Amino acid sequence: MGPTQRADSRAATLDRLVALLEQAAARGAQLVVFPELAFTTFFPRWPMERDAPELLASFEPAMPNPAVQPLFDRARALGVGFYIGYAELTPEGRRFNSAITVGPDGQILFKYRKIHLPGSDHVKDGQKYQQLEKMYFEYGDLGFPVARGPQAWGRPVLGMLVCNDRRWPEGWRCLGLQGVELVMVGYNSAAYDPNGGESESEELRTFHSILAAQSNAYMNASWAIAVAKAGDEDGAGLIGGSVIVDPNGQVVAQATTKADEVILAEIDLDACRQGKEKMFNFAAHRRPQHYGRIVQQVGAVVPE
Repeated sequence: MGPTQRADSRAATLDRLVALLEQAAARGAQLVVFPELAFTTFFPRWPMERDAPELLASFEPAMPNPAVQPLFDRARALGVGFYIGYAELTPEGRRFNSAITVGPDGQILFKYRKIHLPGSDHVKDGQKYQQLEKMYFEYGDLGFPVARGPQAWGRPVLGMLVCNDRRWPEGWRCLGLQGVELVMVGYNSAAYDPNGGESESEELRTFHSILAAQSNAYMNASWAIAVAKAGDEDGAGLIGGSVIVDPNGQVVAQATTKADEVILAEIDLDACRQGKEKMFNFAAHRRPQHYGRIVQQVGAVVPE
């Protein structure tokens, strides 16, 4: 997706999503992957009070709801499923950066809530751009679930991540240990150093984004679809670099613009077998008795 400006109406954004869905379906797609926070601008860059009307309007109190129902209806009519990221507001008032996968019958297959939240839990004075996900969202509490896709898709084992999760191999491996065959990732990643530095260029951040999809797809013998919301949102840049990656880590399709664009690839699930049965045959080769540090420790401990 191209950028969504802060002043853009929900209806206009939904029309764009439906148009992309229709374009993909016309080219034979059975599953469409949309970005993180696809219904809105990337609002965590703006400081707002927790009960500010604009902030609350960026959250979905249910999924689906009347504002997004046309996307579900059109997908069901076309017999196409989709992944989409959104800001979730639960009935209890909890807030998550979430994603769902919807089957071709319009029913939600499963949900994921982003675990690796980047940014800060407070506004940083003097910084041109903010990254306030830790202020607006809770850490995800659903773990890294997988679900079987429908028979029409060959019943693949599906997994989901959101944005910054793609940079952390722990999430991918948790999915890999459940036999994942297709990982879907939506993201809104800044084209500048979101921590206020000057050490990361747009080109480097795009390279890292694609690298994360390639390396983790390879190491878990899984397809990966990583989809950006890109371009200039009210003066703040977002990288592009949407890719479809095969289980060997090879890019088989890549976006060439920062506007609304459809890329397409045929997913051969049998391509996962080489890695899963040989190099990354986990049952044969993993040695978890030596991996305790991964879950027992958070920060690095450097020897004296």
